[in-house]
Formats: sequence, C-alpha cells, structure tokens
Amino acid sequence: MLKPFVIHEPRTPQEASELLNEYGWDATAYAGGTELLVVMKEGLTSYAHLINIKTIDAIDAIQIIDNEAVLRVGAGVTHRTIETSPVIANHAPLLAEMERSLANVRVRTMGTLVGNLCFAEPHSDPAVVCMAWPGADFELTSTDGVRRVPPDEFFIDLFMTARQENEIMTAIHFPLLPSGMGSAYYKFVLLERPSANVAAFVSVTNGAITSARIAVGSVGPVPYRATTAENLLVGEKPGDELYRAAAEAVASAADPVSDLYGSVEYKQQLIRVLTRQALQQASERAMGVEQL
Repeated sequence: MLKPFVIHEPRTPQEASELLNEYGWDATAYAGGTELLVVMKEGLTSYAHLINIKTIDAIDAIQIIDNEAVLRVGAGVTHRTIETSPVIANHAPLLAEMERSLANVRVRTMGTLVGNLCFAEPHSDPAVVCMAWPGADFELTSTDGVRRVPPDEFFIDLFMTARQENEIMTAIHFPLLPSGMGSAYYKFVLLERPSANVAAFVSVTNGAITSARIAVGSVGPVPYRATTAENLLVGEKPGDELYRAAAEAVASAADPVSDLYGSVEYKQQLIRVLTRQALQQASERAMGVEQL
C-alpha cells in the first residue's frame, strides 16, 4: 500500500532542482513513474514528495540539433513516442527498433526513456543501446548548471548512477550516425526483461571494419563496453569466423551474475550468440546488404 505523498509540478529544471534541494532524501523526480510506483507499492522505497518533471516546458521534445548533428530526446518523451516518431525513424531507427520490443504497450505508453536510464535497473534495453552509441551522453541539470555525462560514467552500480541528489536528467544526446556505419540490437527475454542483451555499431570502408562498438547488458549490475572484442574487429574483413571470434572474446571477458534470469554459464552462452548476431546484422547494414 502506498504511503501518502505530495506531488510537486515545477515549470523549469531549476525549480525541480530547488525542490530536490529543499526536501533532500525525502523527494525524488519522476516522469512516467512506471518503475517508481512499483517499488513504492512493494514498500521497497518511500518518498513524501514526488516531483513531476512532465510539467516542465518543452521537456517532451524530440529535436535534431543541426549545428551539432545530434538527436536530442527530452526527459518527458515516452518509449511509445520514440517507437512511433517519424524523426526517430529517419535519423535514429535503431532506437525505434529497440523500443518496439521493450516490455509491453502499457509500459511503453507511460514510461520514459530517461526514467528507465535514471532508475538504473540492470535488465535495461535502453542502457545497452546508449552505452554502445558513439558519442551519446546524458544532460543533467540543476541549480548549479548543466553537465553532460557519457553512459560509461553514468552507470555506477545496481540502481546507482552519477546523477547528483539535486540533478534531473533533462535530455539524451545521440550523435547522428555517419554513412557506412551500421547498428543492431539483440536480446533474449525472460519475464519481459532481458536475460542478456547486446548492441553493436560497426563501420565498414573498402571491405574492412574501420570502427566497432559493442555493449553488453543484463548479465551484471551495469552495462559495459567490450573493448577487447572491438579492437579485435578493427582492420579485419567482415565474416562469420570473425564474428564468432569476437563473440568468444566478449563472453570470455564477461563477469555474469547468476540470478533468476540464468546461471553464469547460460548467460555467457547467450552473450556469444547475441554478439555474433548483432555484429553480423550491424556489418550487413553498414555495407548496405540490409537496410534499417
């Protein structure tokens, strides 16, 4: 049963930050609230003050910032909006592809991308895609100003992030992918959450891989980059043997946690399979064999 609480409706990020400063540990910000309300109903956490950031002007905008060649997704944008947005479909189709398979329609309609990231639940779809996305960062705003934090510095531990107590995440920035770069996202799902998931970004020029980014998630407390496997790919010709070698490197470097979603060995095998599939599809998209 939910304990009584007060809902605050700030009009600016600075007002939201002031409220967080005022009420401290007794307050938290929310947008969709799909994750927050579940843990509050279960009695796992309690807040006397909830700060609804959806009342902040223009926080639900999706914009292309032309001078930076960046897609900016505001904190109030729901999963469903991303899934169905023509702007996303034209400029960042992998986001729409990822969102279509996230949880269920109810969650996608109410929940937000930013909310999912700030909650830092380990079995997250968006966290892995953001971790792999070249140059992506999170915009954090408070009365102290605005700072931008890359994903590999944002996720610290289970349900822990680098967001300060008086900060709210106001947007996510996704640099537009250059020509010749392909991307892919694969996962294996149990109980509506991934048991393991992999995102891959691959550039191919003149028949050789010139850059690669691989992120793995849902097998431990936080998503992570598989840099050893990335380095193995660069300079090589795309092919199944190379994908399998890279997938083995990713699995060997992994440190999965045994839990309800699978044993260590099971998750390592999932990583092998998902990495190989993601690399193959990303490479094919980079070479124009498959269009996204």
